[in-house]
Amino acid sequence: MSCDKDAETRHTLDCFRDRLKRLIQVEPLLDLLHFLEPDRKDRIKAKFREEGNISAATLLIDEIIHSKNCEQGWSRELVTALETVGCKHAAKYVLNSPPEPTEEAENDSCVRLIDLLQLTLVNMKTADVCAHCRVMGLLTQEDQENILKLIENQGNIGGARLLLKRLVKNEAGWFSKFLQALEDTEHHELVRELRGEPCNEDGEAHKSSPVTDKEFHQAATGSLRKTGKKQRSNIILLFRLDTPLLVSDHLSLSLSSSEEHKRDIVLRDYQMEVARPALEEKNIIICLPTGSGKTRVAVYITKEHLEKRTQMGQPGKVVVLVNKVPLVEQHYKAEFGRFLKHQYSVERVSGASQLKISFPQIIEQNDIIICTAQILENSLAKAKNGDEDGIKLSQFTLMVIDECHHTKKGGVYNHIMIRYLKQKHQNQLLKKQDKSPVPLPQILGLTASPGVGGAMSQQRAEEHILQICANLDAFTIKTKTFEEEEAKTPFKRIARAEERKEVIPLNVKRMGFLLAKKQFMDTLNTFFNSPMTAKEENQKVRVCAEHLRQYNEALHQSNTIRMSDAFRFLDKYHNEELKTKSIADEEGTVTITDTERFLFTLFKDNKAKLQELMGKPQYENNSLAQLKTNILKEFSTRERARGIIFTRTRLSAIALCQWIQENPKFDEVGVSASYLIGGGDQSVVKPMTAAEQKDVLNKFRDGQINLLIATTVAEEGLDIAECNFVIRYCLVTNEIAMIQARGRGRAEDSSYTLVAEAGSGVAERESVNEYREKMMSKAIAKVCKMNRADYEKKIREFQMQAIMEEKVKIKKKQQKGMMKEPPSKISLSCRQCSVFVCSGEDIEKIENMHHVNVTTQFSKLITVRENASLQERLLDYETNGVIACKNCGQQWGSMMLYKSIECPCLHIKNFVVTYGSKKKTFSKWSELPIKFPAFDYTQHADLLVEDSGEEEDMETD
Repeated sequence: MSCDKDAETRHTLDCFRDRLKRLIQVEPLLDLLHFLEPDRKDRIKAKFREEGNISAATLLIDEIIHSKNCEQGWSRELVTALETVGCKHAAKYVLNSPPEPTEEAENDSCVRLIDLLQLTLVNMKTADVCAHCRVMGLLTQEDQENILKLIENQGNIGGARLLLKRLVKNEAGWFSKFLQALEDTEHHELVRELRGEPCNEDGEAHKSSPVTDKEFHQAATGSLRKTGKKQRSNIILLFRLDTPLLVSDHLSLSLSSSEEHKRDIVLRDYQMEVARPALEEKNIIICLPTGSGKTRVAVYITKEHLEKRTQMGQPGKVVVLVNKVPLVEQHYKAEFGRFLKHQYSVERVSGASQLKISFPQIIEQNDIIICTAQILENSLAKAKNGDEDGIKLSQFTLMVIDECHHTKKGGVYNHIMIRYLKQKHQNQLLKKQDKSPVPLPQILGLTASPGVGGAMSQQRAEEHILQICANLDAFTIKTKTFEEEEAKTPFKRIARAEERKEVIPLNVKRMGFLLAKKQFMDTLNTFFNSPMTAKEENQKVRVCAEHLRQYNEALHQSNTIRMSDAFRFLDKYHNEELKTKSIADEEGTVTITDTERFLFTLFKDNKAKLQELMGKPQYENNSLAQLKTNILKEFSTRERARGIIFTRTRLSAIALCQWIQENPKFDEVGVSASYLIGGGDQSVVKPMTAAEQKDVLNKFRDGQINLLIATTVAEEGLDIAECNFVIRYCLVTNEIAMIQARGRGRAEDSSYTLVAEAGSGVAERESVNEYREKMMSKAIAKVCKMNRADYEKKIREFQMQAIMEEKVKIKKKQQKGMMKEPPSKISLSCRQCSVFVCSGEDIEKIENMHHVNVTTQFSKLITVRENASLQERLLDYETNGVIACKNCGQQWGSMMLYKSIECPCLHIKNFVVTYGSKKKTFSKWSELPIKFPAFDYTQHADLLVEDSGEEEDMETD
């Protein structure tokens, strides 16, 4: 019986040879294999020393398979030895009980990911991670000792490489444990990278800011709607991608003046193919590459939808949702308004609108409404709360969702679709009760890349696609695989720069407070996440943390831009802080603490050293030199070059633009550069207004500018002229961003270049994205081919899960005790100096959004400063300055002019909220479950009139 088992094991070893040679740890294993003769072991050990573990493992397998002298029972001894040295995964294969194919494929994906990201992972705190892996059973005692010994002899990186090699030999399931070990040892960035979570390079949340119903306007009443089927004109607009091509009809007929403005959209074959289910009134997702006419297909579907409703004698109403304010105007001018306003009333609404009627009126008076998703969500929420200014989903017959891959947890698109799914579920119950269901709009989602959501396996990628389909209640997802001659795929290359010399601009000991990176992050986390930092005894830590943040930002920027740019950033920060602290008012000056004075002096004393270091060329970026070479090559080898450089931060975008403008070499080859950054106010750099963005894009389209240096704001959505080349400068995020950025290179013979510093891991992360892109394509194809019953079952499971999660979320929110408490139960104090600011009963809300304090006591605590970057005209109010603590200079919010009354508007993130004995900080007001009263405009206006009347009486007297 034992002989039969041994023979079976030999056969198993031969079958799984290729996998076993990667899983077996030869060196510790040999000591436990007593059935092998000493001379055989010596040959295997020699092989290990000369050619490594895999070659030695291959020889070991061969020796066992072909050995005739092994004593009976050796197979049991082999399995026991493998389990003892931690090769449990290999032991399962030897026992002929390998994991399921899906589990095996997922494990292979994890192994490959570790391999691809090795250059980044070797920088972990190896000893700490090793200890946690040992506790979790991922490493044996011998493994831990070998790793620690290697750290001692060869350094941290050598130990990390051995840890990773040993880690991937574990049985399936090791990856999640490894992630937990990284989390426990505070390697949060590594965890996010391994999970494939996107970083926000531009500091923006990629969502529209909440707006009030006062921002929902319309310049004029709706136009007359035309009925009847639209007749075909003798001029056909044939659209290839985004470029209109006028083709004369073969019939030589004269056109009447009433027909000249009519346009028919003729779709290409692949566009009609993906549109077909939507024309049959099915909910679908259209997934087509950037520049392949997704929006044009949506316009065609919208036209056909409205025409069909008219023919049936039923009203039709379409809402087009976008996730960025500039896209509202873009879709109106370039697409929906351009081709449909001659037949239907089309209107656009965003926070930048100047229309003077409410959103419900706009909905009532127009056939097609283009708006930001947040505006619709705000109005849907009002309807749920019984507000007459609210609207309902049932008022629409078609809802187009642009960039629909953002329909995920936490996003405004998902909030809207959760309302849709809940009503759909309620409709099913109504049907069972023989009641009429509430009508719901048809859904049309548009995306260039749904991504894989950080999936590590093909199965997870398929589940991600199914999840998006469920979120959008899609009947199917339609895509098109282009042939090589059809697709305008840019040529791709990676330009590697030599690793940069290490330089520490300021001596750590001389800086005094410039801590090691771990201490630095700990300090920041302590400050930003704990209300204790607002206490008096922690002021020194808070001030140091803020200065540390600025130094860290400068050090980070010096890795991508010139050292002189990083120095100017620091110098500007200190100058502005000193200016703020020195502002004189009627009651004196803002207090400067001893800690701040020490830090200002410290920078001043070290400025000369910084300037000396930034003047040494050996410390400059090799990446900049590589970038320069690529730009000059593109402009010198093309007759008319036009390109985009993507970079991580606003500061680097501005600095790179200045670098190009100051270098005469670029001017010689005809480079005309400008930067394009986001409009959100979450960065240390002044944001770009929508008008400024529009001006830059128009100049880029007209050729006045031929090189854009942009943050992620230009990656998706915006209508940017097609480019000859795209360069991602030391920047890699996720596969969606890669596909979106690459899609900007739509011109013939275009190129896509990644500039990466050797050893930075950027090129390796790009390889991961390419791998995930392939996974995404396979996943979409697999989902499209699913059995209809299986697909619908999976979709329903995801939808029911989403509905249940929403119910639990609402229930938890309702259970919060603070919701029942009056505002007087809380108080606010300055986040920086802890001075008492006000009680919650002093706070009122304007337009159910802006929290203001108009009390006399509060006005004595603040100083008002002008800030041009905040001057943005809205509806009945405008912001024309910032308010700050008179004691310490901490910004508290903005001064808002509301119907001619000055109202200090508070930003909750700048305060510590006290509730009973508890102190807590919030990033936005919606997180604080307290209901504040509405602002009583009449009462405050009366008080102001009385005060002004008393003053006039005094003057008369």
